[in-house]
Amino acid sequence: MATMRGRETARAMLAEVIIFLSVLTMTSFGANVTYDHRALVIDGNRRLLISGSIHYPRSTPEMWPDLIQKSKDGGLNVIETYVFWDLHEPVQGQYDFSGGKDLVKFIKLVGDAGLYAHLRIGPYVCAEWNYGGFPLWLHFVPGIVFRTDNQPFKDAMQKFTVVIVDLIKKNNLYASQGGPIILSQIENEYGDIESQYGSGAKPYINWAANMALSLDTGVPWVMCQQADAPDPIINTCNGFYCDQFTPNSNKKPKLWTENWSGWFSTFGNPIPYRPVEDLAFAVVRFFQRGGTLQNYYMYHGGTNFGRTAGGPFISTSYDYDAPIDEYGIIDQPKWGHLKDVHGAIMLCEEALLATDPAYSSLGANMEATVYKTGSGSCAAFLANVGTSDANVNFNGNSYQLPAWSVSILPDCKSVALNTAKINSVSILPKFTPQALNHEIDSLGGSESSWACFSEPIGISTNDVFTKTGLLEQISTTADQSDYLWYSASIGIKGDELFLQNGSATVLHIDSLGHGLHAFINGKPAGTQFGHSGNAKISIDLPITLTQGTNKIDLLSLTIGLQNYGAFFDVQGAGITGPVLLKGSTGDYALSLSTQTQQWTYQVGLKGETLDLPDGSSSEWQSTSAFPLNQPLTWYKTTFSAPGGNDPVALDFTGMGKGEAWVNGDSIGRYWPTFSSGSTGCTNSCNYRGAYFSSKCLKNCGQPTQQLYHVPRSWLKPTGNILVVFEEIGGDPTKISWAMRQTGSICSHVSESHPAPVDTWGQEKKSGPVVALECPSSSQVISSIKFASFGTPGGTCGSFAHGKCKSTRALSIVQKACVGSQGCSIPVSINTFGDPCFGVKKSLAVEAVCT
Repeated sequence: MATMRGRETARAMLAEVIIFLSVLTMTSFGANVTYDHRALVIDGNRRLLISGSIHYPRSTPEMWPDLIQKSKDGGLNVIETYVFWDLHEPVQGQYDFSGGKDLVKFIKLVGDAGLYAHLRIGPYVCAEWNYGGFPLWLHFVPGIVFRTDNQPFKDAMQKFTVVIVDLIKKNNLYASQGGPIILSQIENEYGDIESQYGSGAKPYINWAANMALSLDTGVPWVMCQQADAPDPIINTCNGFYCDQFTPNSNKKPKLWTENWSGWFSTFGNPIPYRPVEDLAFAVVRFFQRGGTLQNYYMYHGGTNFGRTAGGPFISTSYDYDAPIDEYGIIDQPKWGHLKDVHGAIMLCEEALLATDPAYSSLGANMEATVYKTGSGSCAAFLANVGTSDANVNFNGNSYQLPAWSVSILPDCKSVALNTAKINSVSILPKFTPQALNHEIDSLGGSESSWACFSEPIGISTNDVFTKTGLLEQISTTADQSDYLWYSASIGIKGDELFLQNGSATVLHIDSLGHGLHAFINGKPAGTQFGHSGNAKISIDLPITLTQGTNKIDLLSLTIGLQNYGAFFDVQGAGITGPVLLKGSTGDYALSLSTQTQQWTYQVGLKGETLDLPDGSSSEWQSTSAFPLNQPLTWYKTTFSAPGGNDPVALDFTGMGKGEAWVNGDSIGRYWPTFSSGSTGCTNSCNYRGAYFSSKCLKNCGQPTQQLYHVPRSWLKPTGNILVVFEEIGGDPTKISWAMRQTGSICSHVSESHPAPVDTWGQEKKSGPVVALECPSSSQVISSIKFASFGTPGGTCGSFAHGKCKSTRALSIVQKACVGSQGCSIPVSINTFGDPCFGVKKSLAVEAVCT
């Protein structure tokens, strides 16, 4: 432990010096940022850049410094973010950069940490963000057609881009001004759908490039997924793998703007995840084959607060299986293994940047890449892109290459890291339940801790209008609400041909989606939702009508607006018909979709017009017998914040679907009743072979999302207000807290693992070690749940002894670790003895921190 602490102290001191010099360099005078065929060139020096995406509105300003520091600690030197047009210009000509929208503050914090920034202005962002980041007022600009050679769109896009660039310049944030921004992006993944825009596409891209260049930022511009990006714009790659990508000019560097660290989740589907062995493989292959900047999308995913989730059906959590999880906690072993990867790559920086790669075959699916300079620096990468382990000979030495892995040799001799061999600790997260601590109102009793308001069915506000025929929803609501009421009155005599027994019929509804609640004469008649694969709805509802006037009320709802695809902005939503009353055999029908049928429309809910989300309305009713499991019901309670400093989430078990607010801030849409299918998940996903978004899934048969992040900065010690709007019926008394905490910490390292990357270059060679460290400096290792040296199997939380095991392992590990914040144990027969001669052994440990 003394050696470990000394090494950490030295590294910390070195890091502080580097931070000081970096900040001094970036803030004292402007940097000259250019590029050549190998890399970005900053002040005449090629730079090897490892970047990560953090979207400032998906966390809070209070979280930003910690997220940025954890990114730096993980080996990043660049932070990348989109700029979200809809947040900053919600009303045409009115700009907002306050609070969580403070782009300047975020970029300044990046610079203060000694990191560079990449500003992806777009202004189309995709990003699983509502409407792709476009403000809805843009939809109503006369004559506009998005993302093509259309003057109204180009005028609006240029105006916003100029506003952002001027804001950045005003605050001296471009590297040319002494700030941290070394790259900017215009447009986004347009090449994927460019052909569908026909003859307007190429002129639009050329215009966008020239417009961006005219803004004179002093840093290069990029276009991702844009093979025809005009010079000097750098075209870049997005994807799970970009090692085979080639820029469109031999004068441009090979840059990777989106390395998808996982994948987004959608309500009703399992949760995707990406094994870190594969992610590390992709990263190292990219640098092996000439890349010099790669960016993790995402490094911290965060949360889709409010109604910012796109899709439709994108979940409120945007965790993305990122190295820093939704709550701001590092995800191990992903964060730690990638940190080691970054360290090993940076050991090769001098050789990587000084020359071009030389490739040679080591056999089928085997490749060696060497970077060798005239001064003698040499770095090599040995890759096995097959799915079987292999042994290879390189420069007269033999190397074992696991399947789907790359070994990094910073001196062309010794292996510093293999992407398939993880030295990092693993951490099992846990969510500890805690009751919602209600502050009882004057009525007393536990029941009166909740107030309620029943949302009226149908038209209930004065802000309504009547039209003949059915209206598309987005063009009607301008996305001011998820909800639009369609209401019609139908006269029934009793002898209509579409009736059975004078009253029974079928109500047929076709909708573009995304959800629908139908009511007949004030009574629920049926509910239907689309799904992420098809948002549209077609439903037949058996209903009963009465003689005289009958009221049909249809509540249509959106669940995030489309954010991707050609012409996604005009796909629409809502009930566009047909709407029919028809006989059970379908022989006779009455259309309610014709231009003679009148419909009355109400945008949004009455509770929204009464400002119920902020909790201050006088319309709330406190009663000891408030309604449970009733649709269209608002609930409110006052509570004290949970104790401690752990990140927290609300567990919506018992609720159906809706939206929730804490102290007036929306934590997003909740939907714990929408579970994924029961098949397709695996307990252990094989990282070998190409990854795709549905390859590795978890949470089958469970709600896609049950826990909803509430940032600590949104909470006060007492007097907090929780407001919930429940659409389909639920029991708010079952809502509880879940505290994000650490369960066990684990490590499993074999005798064949390389020594820790941070020991590279030390005079005294060290071998593989198990290094455990509690995630908080205030914790110590209190117990060892499992320790085995020999042939243990399983994963963290489910380790098991193999046939070969040392009887001394547990006592040795306990002595080395218990009572310490961290410990380091050599994986060697010199430490544990040899329980099985001639067999490759490993050490597996599971520990508890308190």
